[in-house]
Amino acid sequence: MVLGLYTFADIDADGAPRLEVADGEEFVRVDRVVELALGPRVLKAPGTLYLTTRRVIWVSDGGEGYAVDFVAISLHAVSRDPEAYPYPCIYTQIETEAISDEESDVSDSETNGELELSKVMEMRIIPSDPGQLDELFEAFCNCAELNPDPSAESDEEHGWVHGDEGYEDTVDGSDTEFSDVNPIGQTGEQDINHAVIELQINDQRFEDAVDEESHRNGN
Repeated sequence: MVLGLYTFADIDADGAPRLEVADGEEFVRVDRVVELALGPRVLKAPGTLYLTTRRVIWVSDGGEGYAVDFVAISLHAVSRDPEAYPYPCIYTQIETEAISDEESDVSDSETNGELELSKVMEMRIIPSDPGQLDELFEAFCNCAELNPDPSAESDEEHGWVHGDEGYEDTVDGSDTEFSDVNPIGQTGEQDINHAVIELQINDQRFEDAVDEESHRNGN
């Protein structure tokens, strides 16, 4: 797993990115004339957006490319509020490698005016046709499901269940609720047996109560 945004230069002569086919990577969606905004930087010239089963790849018409693995995208959402951003877009938050407090005080993504991709924590994808945003968002969701968070899988192995209350048109883990349950293979068999026995006892008590009431009424 690669955290953070990185440059992408593995491009075929036809301009399409070369995928890691041996690892099962495939194209999911291709969008032409898509602009990109990295962190606080202004929009990049239009290029082509490629969604694969593993990552998001954007390649400009001049061959400049960037990529980010889906496992490193902690949130993606549709943004149409002009007060939040001037253009309708897919807004993403990116997990980066841990940095020291001293480094974070200097800048979150720039050093001496130069953009450091490894520190870019936000990326906006702006299609030329805003009407494609919902379909693009759905494709993001499908690809995200193919690349679950490894830490979430680890939590499930230890018996934690993640809730999905409070979700709207965003996908992240900020409002996740947890509940402790027995891991698979460790069901509370004694509790189940106890409940069955108790149910049988209660049934017998109910039958006895009915018989006594019938006797009092002379039936």
